[in-house]
Amino acid sequence: MGWHVNQEVMIQIDCDFHIHSRFSAATSKNMTLETISQGARQKGLDVVATGDALNKFWLEEIEELSFKDGLGEHGGCRFIVTTEVEDQNRVHHLILFRELESAHLLRGLVEDLSPDIDRDGRPHLRAGGEEIARACHESGALVGPAHAFVPWTSVYKEFNTLKECYGAEKVDFLELGLSADTGLASSISELRGVAFLSNSDAHSASPHRLGREFNRLSVEKESFEEIRKAIFGEDGRGIILNVGLDPRLGKYHRTACIKCYRHFSLEEAEGFRWRCPECRARIKKGVFERTGELRDGPETVRPRYLRIAPLAEIISKVVGVKSVYSKKVYGIWSALVEANKSEIAVLLDASIESIAKVDRAVAAAIKLYREEKFTISEGGGGRYGEINFDLSNPVPKQTVPVSRQKSLDTF
Repeated sequence: MGWHVNQEVMIQIDCDFHIHSRFSAATSKNMTLETISQGARQKGLDVVATGDALNKFWLEEIEELSFKDGLGEHGGCRFIVTTEVEDQNRVHHLILFRELESAHLLRGLVEDLSPDIDRDGRPHLRAGGEEIARACHESGALVGPAHAFVPWTSVYKEFNTLKECYGAEKVDFLELGLSADTGLASSISELRGVAFLSNSDAHSASPHRLGREFNRLSVEKESFEEIRKAIFGEDGRGIILNVGLDPRLGKYHRTACIKCYRHFSLEEAEGFRWRCPECRARIKKGVFERTGELRDGPETVRPRYLRIAPLAEIISKVVGVKSVYSKKVYGIWSALVEANKSEIAVLLDASIESIAKVDRAVAAAIKLYREEKFTISEGGGGRYGEINFDLSNPVPKQTVPVSRQKSLDTF
């Protein structure tokens, strides 16, 4: 599990630093601390974000957590205090707080700049990126652009460089977003030396949302300071893996119409003046094309990016149902998680033989995925991509009856 660095025993922890609470728009009303901690345990996350820590109602609930070393605890899960804000240019910023007091300090600095700080979990601030980053640093918080390349509410949608947004303030990290990976981002020269984070931005605790992207860190213990050191690569700490969706599965990966989802090349989109010739809806530039525009050098060495697909989506393909919320999918998912401790263990660490003891067909599909023997219909325009396996030679299944499951509430 660990090794010695500077006489300290290092451990590996899996962390999702970006989610939202039930106080954010378009978020499940079940996003409570109890539900989030339950989902995080099932996923296999060691540390998960609180999200929305500037909203006073959610902050009051966060304050009920048991805190140690800057992290809260509830139900066997550790929480890092976080929020996301939108600036006056519609750029979104992810903020990681050192402790509860840090969140209170930032709230005091920005509450007069926000018309909805207590009406939404992700508040809008009448300030630019530089002013927000400065306030974060004054509060002892870390800050960086959220989902940096998407064609809505991102730094590289509004600007061509980080400096145009953040001015003299330096960002502490950059969040890749679901439609990008380190390969796409590392050839942008201004990002050399900037840590990449892969987070879920989950709006529900469903297992195909929470932890669908996460970061595996090497640290001495679970604490904010150790996480900070890992992000900055200090004292032997570091980010070991960025784990996330194959970017082709992201819903803004390729340039596409936001209504009929027809894909376009950049030349076609420009020729059509960013209006779909079929339905006249807007065409949105894809992350693949945007990172191509920004690319100005070779790829730089980064921690490995490990591509995963949510387990429920793999199961749904195997059993031939469209909805990941079906009882059949949930029954197999629950049995696999119960037998192998967590979803992350099933996807990354468990042997194919142990998975096959629960369901041989799903084991075969996971083996194909690990061997990258699949195809993907790329996402774009707001629609997720779709993974496809060659299951023409089905394997007999040994599934656990769904009747043993108690609830679908968190699925």
